[in-house]
Amino acid sequence: MDSSLRAAAWQQIRPGAIAAGQGLAVALLSLATNVALFVLSVVSLALIPVFGIGFALFPAVTVLVRWSLTLQRRLSRSSRAPVASPYRPVPAGAQLGTWKRFRWVVSDPATWRDFAWLIPGAITGAACLLAFALPLYGLEGVLFVPLVLHLTVDWYGYGVFWPMDNLGQAMLAAPQGWLILAGGLAVAQWLLWLHFRFAGFFLAPTRAQQLALRVQHLTDTRADTIDTQAAELRRIERDLHDGAQARLVALRMSIGLAEKLLADDPAAAQRLLSEAQEASGHALAELRDLVRGIYPPVLAERGLDGAVQALALAVPLPVDVEVELPGSPPAAVESAAYFAVAEALTNVTKHSGAGRAWIGLSFEGGLLTMVVGDDGRGGATVDGGTGLAGVRRRLAAFDGTMTVTSPPGGPTVVTMELPCELSSRKTSPSSGTG
Repeated sequence: MDSSLRAAAWQQIRPGAIAAGQGLAVALLSLATNVALFVLSVVSLALIPVFGIGFALFPAVTVLVRWSLTLQRRLSRSSRAPVASPYRPVPAGAQLGTWKRFRWVVSDPATWRDFAWLIPGAITGAACLLAFALPLYGLEGVLFVPLVLHLTVDWYGYGVFWPMDNLGQAMLAAPQGWLILAGGLAVAQWLLWLHFRFAGFFLAPTRAQQLALRVQHLTDTRADTIDTQAAELRRIERDLHDGAQARLVALRMSIGLAEKLLADDPAAAQRLLSEAQEASGHALAELRDLVRGIYPPVLAERGLDGAVQALALAVPLPVDVEVELPGSPPAAVESAAYFAVAEALTNVTKHSGAGRAWIGLSFEGGLLTMVVGDDGRGGATVDGGTGLAGVRRRLAAFDGTMTVTSPPGGPTVVTMELPCELSSRKTSPSSGTG
């Protein structure tokens, strides 16, 4: 089997294999923590009348419950039924063990829905063990384990033969194994979907919680946007004061001095006018650079796809560009997308040690998606001082999101999404930039 066939076969079984591994993780996590956390929750609630113990213990147990269920929500992200987090942010001054913390925990509906999920979650989580056990049982037959055991032990059964009475039945374990493996991989995805779909009734935010979280998110991003805009205005003011303004003041002085010398020393006046002409060119260049930092002219001239192509050409390594945009986003979104891609590319150049990078732009379901990847050393994080935190803040101002996948050894993939609508224009062809 050549590499293309192997890759195609893996693409077919990959979702089921991932679901099988997740089924094992969900089962172990649910069985290991849910029942124990349920008992701890009941005990801490029972101790509330005992002054000082239950008030401190219940918030601490809630932290453990949320930690465990947050892991389970993360496991749901790659399933077809992802479960969002419903938790409110911790209020200022609500330290562990304080009355304010206890009141916040008790008043949060997510606390009681988590508590109600612990026992049902343990039951359905245990059922997810089948998502791992069925493919594993099928793999046993595919690898001729029943045949080996039939030849080495007195009693063994597999599939429809319990026990296997002869060598022919043992040989039939392999085709049965293939059928069980294929069915198990399909059932694994269904079992995991069923588990997380059921979990969503308990663990996903309600409409009221979604609204509250949305308001909180908008409040936070508004504050970040105001701070970012204030910093940007300070930068523009500083650049104008130290750059173009200083040159224009010097230019005015040179012209004034040349005017005084024009009658008495025309040669000196000519030199001053030449210097003033050169200074005006520098001032104009600085003003253009400043305007380019506010809204790049290439966006107005060539659109987002052309601007990204220009960014790729400016990077000192090969960059593949794939653009599929059926229209143009609003100017503000387009600018945010451009600078986000530019910062991600700068991050690749400065920190990744990559030999190649790639950019993908697409639009589907009201989301403009930008993907910037590289084959570098990996290990990139949003909080690693690599500029990605600024990208996240820029996107958050437009209700956008960013995820970073960067295992040690690479590759690094930064996926950015911005909700928007596109205005119609001709579809840009995909292309590559070497």
